Amino acid sequence: MIGHPHREAVMVHDQDTLLTRVPSRDGTEIGYFSTGTGPPLLLVHGSLGDHTRWDALRPHLEPHFTVHAMDRRGRGASGDSPDYRIEREYEDVAAVIDSIAESAGTPVDVYCSSYGGLCTFGATSMTSNIRRLALYEAWPAIDPQQMAESPEQLKQLDDLLAKGDREAALVFAYRKVLGMSDDQLELLRSQPAWPARLAAAHTIPREARAFGQVAFDPNQANKITVPTLLLIGTESPVWGPQASEVAAALPDARIAVLEGQGHVADLMAPELVAGALLPFLLE
Repeated sequence: MIGHPHREAVMVHDQDTLLTRVPSRDGTEIGYFSTGTGPPLLLVHGSLGDHTRWDALRPHLEPHFTVHAMDRRGRGASGDSPDYRIEREYEDVAAVIDSIAESAGTPVDVYCSSYGGLCTFGATSMTSNIRRLALYEAWPAIDPQQMAESPEQLKQLDDLLAKGDREAALVFAYRKVLGMSDDQLELLRSQPAWPARLAAAHTIPREARAFGQVAFDPNQANKITVPTLLLIGTESPVWGPQASEVAAALPDARIAVLEGQGHVADLMAPELVAGALLPFLLE
């Protein structure tokens, strides 16, 4: 780890929170927010948000863990670099894990969603401080080109952001890319984290492009020896069929299926996610 972490007490949604900033390998500072009591658990969010994405799930976890929710680079309490490469995100996650492990004196459990899983998959070869790993539809795709946004979709996102219309870009990503219904979108709009999603809208195209370039590597997965939980929703027809192939490549993996849930279950049904996650993490 380069340099030393800087910690300060802050208030987040009327809650006392410890904000830590740790330098990543390229010198970019990565921030993470800590609440709760118990062994360490790191949450790594996907695209379209920041650490506030976990506001619905976090209360279910805080009685059992010290929960550390990071801001991935380019948003919130974290810095950025001029040229984006997903490899920098691997280094960011590893730096945060090592910082937490050093402070806690113990390895760290990690839970990721979506693109955060790609970042964490890459980080596993850079740190030995992961105890257990849980992934909600959060691994490199078997066929990333099949799942990636089309050039036309990426151009539309680029055009909307060039006009400064972050809201339209965010809505487009949720509706056209993730297939959210109007009711689901309105629920997201009503949550306190919506402004953070708008603030991170500029990161959508770069992460979408990177997603299309990173394919699942069974040889890499075979080196992830920590116990791993793959969570999938029955309403995610693209991710579900991949889970068995991914699990087969991991030395110690199991699968949990959440009925009636899609790609953002921790937002729509946090109690269901916690019900599947906690028994695994508390083993």
